[in-house]
Amino acid sequence: MSYLSTIFGSNVFNDSVMRERLPKETYKTFKKTLAEGRAMDTAVAEVVAGAMKDWAIEKEATHFTHWFQPMTGITAEKHDSFISPTDDGKVILEFSGKELFKGEPDASSFPNGGLRATFEARGYTAWDCTSPAFVKDGVLCIPTAFCSYNGEALDKKTPLLRSMEVISEQAMRVLKAFGNTTSKKVVSSVGPEQEYFLIDKALYEKRIDLMFTGRTLFGAMPPKGQELDDHYFGTLKERVSNFMKELNDELWKLGISAKTQHNEVAPAQHELAPIYSTTNIATDHNQLIMEMMKKVALRHNLVCLLHEKPFAGVNGSGKHNNWSLGTDDGVNLLEPGKTPHENAQFLVFLAATIKAVDKYSELLRLSAAVPGNDHRLGANEAPPAIVSIFLGAQLSNILNAIENGTPLESGNKEPMTIGVTALPPLPKDSTDRNRTSPFAFTGNKFEFRMTPSSGSIAGPNFILNTTVADTLSEIADILESADDLDKAVQSLIKDIMKNHKRIIFDGNNYSPEWIEEAQKRGLSNIKNMVDSVKTYIDDKNIAVLDKFNVLSPKEIHARYEIQLESYAKTINIEGVTTLSMAKTEILPVTIGFATSLAKSITAIKATGLSADTSAQETLLIKVSDLNGKLSKSITTLEEKIAYAQNASENVLVQAELYRDEVFTAMNDVRCHADQLEVLCDKKLWPVPTYADLLFRV
Repeated sequence: MSYLSTIFGSNVFNDSVMRERLPKETYKTFKKTLAEGRAMDTAVAEVVAGAMKDWAIEKEATHFTHWFQPMTGITAEKHDSFISPTDDGKVILEFSGKELFKGEPDASSFPNGGLRATFEARGYTAWDCTSPAFVKDGVLCIPTAFCSYNGEALDKKTPLLRSMEVISEQAMRVLKAFGNTTSKKVVSSVGPEQEYFLIDKALYEKRIDLMFTGRTLFGAMPPKGQELDDHYFGTLKERVSNFMKELNDELWKLGISAKTQHNEVAPAQHELAPIYSTTNIATDHNQLIMEMMKKVALRHNLVCLLHEKPFAGVNGSGKHNNWSLGTDDGVNLLEPGKTPHENAQFLVFLAATIKAVDKYSELLRLSAAVPGNDHRLGANEAPPAIVSIFLGAQLSNILNAIENGTPLESGNKEPMTIGVTALPPLPKDSTDRNRTSPFAFTGNKFEFRMTPSSGSIAGPNFILNTTVADTLSEIADILESADDLDKAVQSLIKDIMKNHKRIIFDGNNYSPEWIEEAQKRGLSNIKNMVDSVKTYIDDKNIAVLDKFNVLSPKEIHARYEIQLESYAKTINIEGVTTLSMAKTEILPVTIGFATSLAKSITAIKATGLSADTSAQETLLIKVSDLNGKLSKSITTLEEKIAYAQNASENVLVQAELYRDEVFTAMNDVRCHADQLEVLCDKKLWPVPTYADLLFRV
């Protein structure tokens, strides 16, 4: 057996382990329960817990934890040991079905948007038996959902699990209308491509902005950036290659199918892509990928940066969320197929997605809203903040022909009739890839490219699942009552194209012309997180999430509060860090540099020689002028932060102040400091420069 075969999934309590360790009847009952989506029987859970404990102990685990994903965006763990004391002063190792089923972390200590008061501490974690347990750092980790005492979702995963049930139910209605009698459920699947930066740990520790905020708050561009395109897919440096090898080993042990790795566009930037898996497992895996990247990097004296824009002026990082739908018996519902029946089914699911993205574009934009993405979206390196769909010329022509009742441009003289006419073959790469599109059809899936690199993919995927379920529900209502299926399909696709084709754009999303065109089409262009979060509580968005019980109005308002608070706190940390660096590191150095220049001029003139001091004097004037501007901008930033901190108890008002006042004042401080950096003696500059950070790995 090969090395890869031996280590892959070796630390996962997966299906093969359960088949080997569980009694045959227990295993069959467990699998049947999962397939039917029923609640797990307590007797089955007891047997599973015992087998899981024995397996974990053999893996040298001493503790177990309910591993969950609170609204912090990272994972949380509370470790309990397996030991239970006995009367004779020894211990036995125990782990019950009850402990497997439920845990109790403190709900008020995590972001909850007012769902929990400080004195109301109870919160519960509930076993997600669809995602396998695993051993990490000597701890048995059990993937769970996290909710309050009253049952409200306090995590990223609960709405995702709810949305997976919803889209399965509505998609199955459509499939049954097409005569499908074999499929039992529909599953959304995802393959998230993770971008990241690696920098030297010793340099990282000399920059408090990177330590506290994950991005550089100061830094002038080096002489060379990414303009030569020589880093993209370039040969891996040995240090980076060694990091990637160890990272792969750690991920493979956890059953994460890390598949592709390469240098990205920016210097010091890289990417890792896994193979597709069901959405909730892909979400768990992506959280583990981010955690392991950081952990393994430290072992190589590196630091992994997951911020969306760690360095101004070079490409930031995203996470391309490749989303698709498939049946439990292996049919990809976004695969065009080769027969009229398959074509019709594909076009219905395609049309449902088009309608959902247009109807709920603000929700999709919201799913990508984190403070770091405000720097990235629309910066000629990522999609703009305008949501649109790329289909490619061939597929767009087909939909246009259906809408207009005209022949395809392929030369067929008959009008395009669904259910009768087979589509021209659509190979997987039927069109060139549009890397500027935020939501692109890529053969048998959609690639959502706005997703932030640091964020959980749970948000984008529960929004996609829920909104597409909504449009599938409307389509199912029509198909279930139709006398003629083909005519009904023809009519509804024609109607969807007529009302929602504005969202389709196959051109350059970076161009100024598209921004003007999008405005004419009535598409929203939400450029920052605060404005995006406002749309969470729009009546239309509350209605669709509540309709399918994915999030209640109370849960939505809580998330609205949490995200605005998160924005304000993030910008406050960045503002205070900017002040600290400017006041205690940069300004003292630049004033000292100006003083040394002045002294050198005075010393030269004191000699009585006729030496030319114009160079020193010109430089002194520039540095002194910028010092004055820097000092004033520091004072302004201090005032803006103080005002924002105490201005209002209204979380929206406070977030807007941080966006409009504090963030702007921070940029002014940076502007003057960055100009001083290129004037000062390099040996005096107090922090590692971009040249150091980006090219010394």
